[in-house]
Amino acid sequence: MAKKPGRGGNVTPFSRDYRTPPRFGMGLPPGRPGSRWRRLLARILDPVFYLKAVMAFSTLALIILPLGADAINAALRPARSGAGDCRVLSVIDGDTISLWCARRGIERARLTGFDTPEFYSPGCASELLAAQQATWALRALIFRAATVEIGFEGRDRYGRALVALRLDGRSVAQHMIAAGHARPYQGGPRQSWCGTDPVSVLSGGDAWQSKPVAPAE
Repeated sequence: MAKKPGRGGNVTPFSRDYRTPPRFGMGLPPGRPGSRWRRLLARILDPVFYLKAVMAFSTLALIILPLGADAINAALRPARSGAGDCRVLSVIDGDTISLWCARRGIERARLTGFDTPEFYSPGCASELLAAQQATWALRALIFRAATVEIGFEGRDRYGRALVALRLDGRSVAQHMIAAGHARPYQGGPRQSWCGTDPVSVLSGGDAWQSKPVAPAE
């Protein structure tokens, strides 16, 4: 093809016919046989894959299990009270519940007569562990009870209903204290649940009573 002089010297004209057609189309080149299975096997053998799976499962368990247990208790364990039929909608921690009553609606209630470790504002890791145990212990007590009775005793300084909860005719405070998840409490300064001895913390020993803290929440 003849070359024509241009502004920059001799220039060869461009033609679409000069392009070479792609070998593999517009996508990625085809993989080798078996490469997909090799990648899958490498992922399965990767420890990070199992770590992520455990973390995802644990997160779901922490959310789904409490919701499921509370839903079962609310459906199967109606409570008698002077405010009509009631239901324990959820266990917030070892001494606090969410309650629905026909004449009062939905409200948060502080159970009276005992104190348990704080779940949402623990002072130490051992208190958080003990609070988790106390929370599930209260759920189990409600589930196993044949009769649930509620007595209203006013409100605390946070506006929560003060409730005396009785399971099978016995105060839930007696159940929780006897099981080692709580200690007697009638208001005023609370004792710390944080101790230096992990065995004492788990067994409910005197190491929990090291110093006073703010009133129960």
